[in-house]
Amino acid sequence: MNRKHRLNAMLWVGLLAFAMAAAQSLPPGEAEARERLNTSPRHGEWVVIEDGDDLIRGWVVYPERSTPAPVVVVIHEIYGLTDWIRAVADQLAADGFLAVAPDLLSGKAPGGGGTESVDRDGAVALVRSLDAAEVDRRLTAAARYATGLPAATSRFATLGFCWGGRVSFAYGAANPELAAAVVYYGTSPEEPVLNRLTAPVLGLYGEDDARVNTTIRPAAEVLKRLGRSYDSHLFPGAGHGFLRAQDGREGANRRAAEQAWPLTVDFLKRHLAGGS
Repeated sequence: MNRKHRLNAMLWVGLLAFAMAAAQSLPPGEAEARERLNTSPRHGEWVVIEDGDDLIRGWVVYPERSTPAPVVVVIHEIYGLTDWIRAVADQLAADGFLAVAPDLLSGKAPGGGGTESVDRDGAVALVRSLDAAEVDRRLTAAARYATGLPAATSRFATLGFCWGGRVSFAYGAANPELAAAVVYYGTSPEEPVLNRLTAPVLGLYGEDDARVNTTIRPAAEVLKRLGRSYDSHLFPGAGHGFLRAQDGREGANRRAAEQAWPLTVDFLKRHLAGGS
């Protein structure tokens, strides 16, 4: 191989390495989630979170760092605690956060199981039947569990998708200790809930998702009037669920993911700084 060919080969190897590194800086798409989990260098484990008599199954992932990490509570989609949600938690740990993803279907499936006990349609039906107050209580239990770990600080945020995005948006009304909330394509709460919010909110939406997007402006107007922070972004051509379905909409979903995730990490780092 002559010098020119060697240089070309080195260039292609470098570009491939760059592309692989860039891909690893995002959560995977749904189809790649299991592989990401199987190859992750980070420590992830199943835990049982106790809240009185309530037992909540959850997935916790620890970042590789020498100091305690702030906590992000990951709120699953209407499909329950899937491998994809667990892979999102793993990516949050790669970005320096201690991530906990509670299965809000724990104990709701036949036989007392959770997401693991039902198919996708079954999970959807169960999520739609959940009581909002119980969901908030379970999220608070998950946050308390995670921030109580020796490797964690006392500050925490929520990050949710679709159904979980709406829950993430509204959760600050139930827990004033919430430091920040990230909403991926979740509908906005009604004004009585918005009036009780104090935590800053980051909203990330696909342009082609009118069902959700028609709720952005009314929420923004209420929160602006109250002097609260709500930073929303609309990504051209992207659809609902773009972070999970990154191969969809002829590249628009992938482009949205590549823009949304760095915004997410920066927002979380800014608002979770400090804490003991």
